[in-house]
Amino acid sequence: MAIARGLDKGHKTTARVVKKRVSRTKGHLSRRTAHVRDVVREVLGHAPYERRIMELLRNSKDKRARKLAKKRLGSFQRGKKKVDELQGVIAESRRAGH
Repeated sequence: MAIARGLDKGHKTTARVVKKRVSRTKGHLSRRTAHVRDVVREVLGHAPYERRIMELLRNSKDKRARKLAKKRLGSFQRGKKKVDELQGVIAESRRAGH
């Protein structure tokens, strides 16, 4: 008889298929929500603070843009994400030829 040690120790059982908890999927972006946000952005455009950040980025004042985003959004990480998003928007508009 072997000593019951390691990963396969104990009584052999079959793994149950457990449904994902709602708490695990909270904050996950659904297709519907993403579509609604896209439509709203298309119709309403950007918020005034976002337009100001984009103007700063166009004038190559990246640090000032990040500081403004941080002040408006409450955290450095959120501000950084927003600035990256808006840089993508600027790049996209350049590619479109505006």
